[in-house]
Amino acid sequence: MRITLPRRTLVAAAAVSALLLAACGTTENPADTAGPSTGVSSGPVDLTDERGKVHLDAPAKAVVSLEWGLTEGLVALGVKPVGQADVKGYNNYDTVAPIDASTPDVGTRGEPSVDAIVALKPDLVVTTTDLPENVIASLAGQVPVIALRGSDGTDPIGYMKRTVQTLAQATGTQAQGEKLIADFDAKITAGKDALAKAGKKNAPFTMSDGWIDSGTVSVRMYTPGSFFGGVAAELGLENQWTTGGDKDYGLAQTDIEGLTKITNPETTFLYVANDADGGPAFVKALTGNAVWKQLPFTKAENLHRIPDGIWMFGGPPSAGAYVDAVVAAFTG
Repeated sequence: MRITLPRRTLVAAAAVSALLLAACGTTENPADTAGPSTGVSSGPVDLTDERGKVHLDAPAKAVVSLEWGLTEGLVALGVKPVGQADVKGYNNYDTVAPIDASTPDVGTRGEPSVDAIVALKPDLVVTTTDLPENVIASLAGQVPVIALRGSDGTDPIGYMKRTVQTLAQATGTQAQGEKLIADFDAKITAGKDALAKAGKKNAPFTMSDGWIDSGTVSVRMYTPGSFFGGVAAELGLENQWTTGGDKDYGLAQTDIEGLTKITNPETTFLYVANDADGGPAFVKALTGNAVWKQLPFTKAENLHRIPDGIWMFGGPPSAGAYVDAVVAAFTG
């Protein structure tokens, strides 16, 4: 499912057990296929994505990315994409891991140009299964393709880590992949400690974004199955909106009146309102609403806007930036 909002298309330990990897069908056991984890590997690469087996004659160096979360993962691994879907959009919404503005643009994430991609002669194209299967199949008939889910609503953080491992295996950057995962785990530990010291252990919260359509305010809630919800769960926070999320991205939709279901008076309301996507108008519509003014977190002024540029469906860089933003909201 491709998640959309007006003017944009939205849409996820240093080792993970071989059993878990096999069960999710995302990658082979790195110990069996990736070689030593302490250097850049070379030679053939064999792994499994969401469509089946993928073989590369050698770790990919020239990679085209068709989804922003995967792009962020590549950048964090030190792999500069040679082509990107919606370069300008990516740099607007993911400032924690920007790419060169001159990177060749191969179209939108929902409708990339197969011809433009093939013309770049990439070693590999990475995408998500949100892209129509006929487009993926067309690409896979001409260049190697890895297709992963954008996230997994049953285990968003686990899938983020497995995505990092898969991208690292495909590009021969396993050591950096292990470091990214270890750094994320350390960031979580430090964040939990900071929250505990501030007396915010297990604090209640919600996370949302939203938009205005024909004058009607829609609010999108990030359940525990969402990327942001998963990060907050790692921090030990208690999400007050636990139902209605889709199977991939863990997102649920409501309206201002629906927010009256949040009754815990200690709840902190976190939200995204990107300037590039009409965020100020969304906030104005909320704050001018009579129901909104009576909500417990509004009356208590437990409201915190997350900084722009943290991709809501990203990888370790956005996850780390979100940890920092959440900790600042609760302890500042």
